[in-house]
Amino acid sequence: MTLDSINLGGARPLADREPAPARNELRDAAQQFEAILLRQMLASARSTDFGGDDLFGGQGEETFREMRDSQFADVTAKSGQLGFAAAIENQLARFLPQGDG
Repeated sequence: MTLDSINLGGARPLADREPAPARNELRDAAQQFEAILLRQMLASARSTDFGGDDLFGGQGEETFREMRDSQFADVTAKSGQLGFAAAIENQLARFLPQGDG
């Protein structure tokens, strides 16, 4: 008899288990918050006017820039490169019920 042949009541190793639903929701909310924060940072940085002429400016370019910044913020938040979402998730995970950690 090997360890592989022993059935532990359907239990899977910890590494194979999905995170609890509450933890998944917390992770998603933390990533969305990080994306909002990044959008605000980008909007604030872009609001600075250095007095240069805007050769190709206009409403269309501004709309495109906002869409690009929004997509950049979403992708960056999901990648975890800045670590804001992970830090928020770890801090708030302490308040989840014990079975959802």
